[in-house]
Amino acid sequence: MADDNKEVVVPSGPAAQAAPQRSERSDRGRGGDHRGDRGPRGRRRTQENDGDRDNGFVEKTIFINRSAKVVKGGRRFSFSALVVVGDKQGRVGLGLGKGNEVSDAIRKGGENAKSHLLAVALKDKTIPHEVLAEFDGARVLLRPASPGTGLICGKTVRAVVESAGVRDLLSKSLGSKNPANVAKATLDALLQLRRREEILKSRGLETRLSPAV
Repeated sequence: MADDNKEVVVPSGPAAQAAPQRSERSDRGRGGDHRGDRGPRGRRRTQENDGDRDNGFVEKTIFINRSAKVVKGGRRFSFSALVVVGDKQGRVGLGLGKGNEVSDAIRKGGENAKSHLLAVALKDKTIPHEVLAEFDGARVLLRPASPGTGLICGKTVRAVVESAGVRDLLSKSLGSKNPANVAKATLDALLQLRRREEILKSRGLETRLSPAV
């Protein structure tokens, strides 16, 4: 009879089947939490690439590179970040920062970019004329576009021209796909832009700009 009493205590039916299912779900949950550690790192990179506003400047992280140095105790990692900063009013700059942490590299890159801001000649929200620039193996072609076209370009070119204040643009990236070379080629292309008034002034034709009497 004592054995019968022990058997009555054991749950049976749906309750007995529900218990192992709950344990399996909990195991899956713990496994999902462990695999989910990759998620926050990916989102953090996306937020860093989006950039933020600081005193009217827009900061965007173009590329983050990790390098390893093999020492006696193991490997030491360091990071370098290429950052573009602009005020969306015709001023833009590129900067490279290095550090032992990603945040330090981005901060140094932003400070370096702010100290090297350059003025770009724009026409409304596009560029005044077509331009082609090269940097090492990268070639970037920029063309003006009508209002409402938007930025038809890759993510690296978009980050540079958008920080400068361009909203309508057609572009084509040729040659190397290295983000650093493409960004520098894009910046060189923007620096080659000249307004009509500047060209006429350099040729000594300022009188043509005065209205006819």
